[in-house]
Amino acid sequence: MPSEKEKMLAGELYDSTDPELQAEQERARRLTRLFNETDETQPDRREELVRELFGEVGDGLHVEPTFKCDYGYNISVGDDFFANFDCVFLDVRPITIGDNALLGPGVHIYTATHPLDAAERIKGPESAEPVTIGDNAWIGGRAVVNPGVTIGDDVVVASGAVVTKDVPDSVVVGGNPARVVKELD
Repeated sequence: MPSEKEKMLAGELYDSTDPELQAEQERARRLTRLFNETDETQPDRREELVRELFGEVGDGLHVEPTFKCDYGYNISVGDDFFANFDCVFLDVRPITIGDNALLGPGVHIYTATHPLDAAERIKGPESAEPVTIGDNAWIGGRAVVNPGVTIGDDVVVASGAVVTKDVPDSVVVGGNPARVVKELD
């Protein structure tokens, strides 16, 4: 019988109140609290905490407080990653972000989801779908990336966009739901 964590990582319905998962969430909450309590004179401490929190981190990391996530270990970022103030990553499944990514203030990335059927949803199970963001992406402030979305390379997501479907390479998307508004060279 698979554990709740194994079910979670496989994208199956799982119980998020499982003690193992609760302990891992507490670890992430502790690390994000410590990170969010740092001040502008502590860039090395900030980087140390993010490297401890995230699963994989490239060179050139910069994350501004406040930052929140569910587990941390499901987050992988490439080289030259920048996340501005108030970003939230619900990393129940992997969030993979390529090199040279810029995230504006208040960007939210969600992998967590719930059953559509109300009777099943009320019982409390959750599931999740991974999110992948390619190289050279710029995600504008207050944009939301929903579960299961893949965003290609060289993409700009306009501020306030709600990305509900995959985005091809070299485009600008905007709106709710986000749609291609411009192709880039």
